[in-house]
Amino acid sequence: MARRAWLFVRTNPSAALLAVQLLGILLYAFVDDSPANSLGRLTLTLFGMLVVVLALGVVRATPTYTWLGVLIGIPAVVLTVIDWAAGGSTGWHLASDIVHVGFYGYTLVGLLRYMFADETVTNDEIWAIGATFTVAIWLWAYAYSVVQTLVPGSFTAAVDPAGQRSWMELLFLSTTTMSSTGLSDVVPVKPVARSVVMVQQIAGMLYLAVAVSRIVGLTLGRRRKDT
Repeated sequence: MARRAWLFVRTNPSAALLAVQLLGILLYAFVDDSPANSLGRLTLTLFGMLVVVLALGVVRATPTYTWLGVLIGIPAVVLTVIDWAAGGSTGWHLASDIVHVGFYGYTLVGLLRYMFADETVTNDEIWAIGATFTVAIWLWAYAYSVVQTLVPGSFTAAVDPAGQRSWMELLFLSTTTMSSTGLSDVVPVKPVARSVVMVQQIAGMLYLAVAVSRIVGLTLGRRRKDT
């Protein structure tokens, strides 16, 4: 059983990345508000590293592109640890968020290249559609965190309106914005924050339209060839 599971992960890394990120959403609910030096916060940090490693494994490209991922990924891991050790110090936290935006942006581009690289659709490329969507959610959540640090009070919410928004709240805002459900009680109130949210809304809509169009187009093309 374990061997089959490992084989599935090796042949479907996008599925593994998607599963880990969905699991992460559940775990954040239990450790997001933990004190900086608690065991829960440490668990969250280690889990974040696992996501980074899986993301690096999914992006398949040229050696140069792979090295670029390593050069971004290693600082992301190091800064995550430093940020945790420093107890969320503003400077280290901002640096960590900026590097994470770069890394998830790199991963997003790599997954898009992977999905659109050929005229056939493999099982892992199907999983990559979902993985790319969740990677984009993480990317924008980190972008919101950067905005919040640079412009305090950028976001308000029904609970503690004047306070800084937690990571879970920002991730929730990113998810509802990306999926266009509009259910978030976290609201951008500063111009920069609203601009970033609008860009994500447009990007999310375009991604879903392009991804669905590609799958439908390739499926119809394959059926024409078969007939």
